[in-house]
Amino acid sequence: MNNKPPKGQGARAKLREFFVANVGRVLNSETLRQVAGTSEWGRRVRELRNEEGLNIVTHNDRSELKPGEYLLIDLKPIPAFERGISKEVRAFVLDRNGFTCQMCGAAAGEPHPYDVGRKTRLHIGHIIDKTMGGTDEPSNLRAICSVCNEGASNLTLNRPQAIKLLAQVRRAPTPDQLDVLKWLCEKFPKQAEGMMKK
Repeated sequence: MNNKPPKGQGARAKLREFFVANVGRVLNSETLRQVAGTSEWGRRVRELRNEEGLNIVTHNDRSELKPGEYLLIDLKPIPAFERGISKEVRAFVLDRNGFTCQMCGAAAGEPHPYDVGRKTRLHIGHIIDKTMGGTDEPSNLRAICSVCNEGASNLTLNRPQAIKLLAQVRRAPTPDQLDVLKWLCEKFPKQAEGMMKK
């Protein structure tokens, strides 16, 4: 594998050249960061895929890839209409999902409940993975945090039904139940106020 980064170029050009030199080979994120020479390497890879149409896939696209692995399939460009999820669709999905992870419930920007010291960063994930026939339609997309995304390779989890949620809340200790009540009242203040009046 050619691991020498090209010299005298911007990060995007370096990454383009490196991917082309290693077409068909799995590349890891640490190598790509070194090649790009910047912490913004991930954004440059997305630009190569979404703007230039390089057929770069990740674990979100291929089940055999692990998180942090990238593969340029071939040099045939992806048609513009297949180049991923638009900013408008991303914004719609995040808003629809209340800027919370649909797997663990962590809210964007808040400390992550399962990874102490790390703030929650949201991504857009597929409900039914593309390798299993899923699409980039909003109905097949959900907000997912980076912690869940890293461990969710091709997992398809349905949202829990109300009866299951209520069973879990009923089993929880009183302080936890009160935390749930407080969270619900803050999330739905008008509805909570209406219920209190009854």
